Amino acid sequence: MGPGETLIALIIGVTVMGYMFFNGRHKERMAIIQSGSNMSIFDSKKRSGFGRAFTLKLGMLFVGVALGILMGEFLRTNTNMADGAGYMSMILLFGGLSLILNYMIEKRGDN
Repeated sequence: MGPGETLIALIIGVTVMGYMFFNGRHKERMAIIQSGSNMSIFDSKKRSGFGRAFTLKLGMLFVGVALGILMGEFLRTNTNMADGAGYMSMILLFGGLSLILNYMIEKRGDN
């Protein structure tokens, strides 16, 4: 499978997942509306959607992944560690650390 086929498969996969997510969300909301239940879950202030906290989390994750790539390159050039192990371990380490730091920042802001 070449790079072009991989890209096409990735685009199709993302499109199908997006369709399924939004279709499922629509069906769920229509069921809630039809049953006459409480609509407070749709209040934009109470739900944790794409607000500032999400963008902070996403930004911190990308910075952590970028630092992981840089550290993986450092490990590759300065040690005998295998390329894949160095890159993946550092990306996961720094990505996870950035999410933990984001959690502590959000927790401190809730008080």
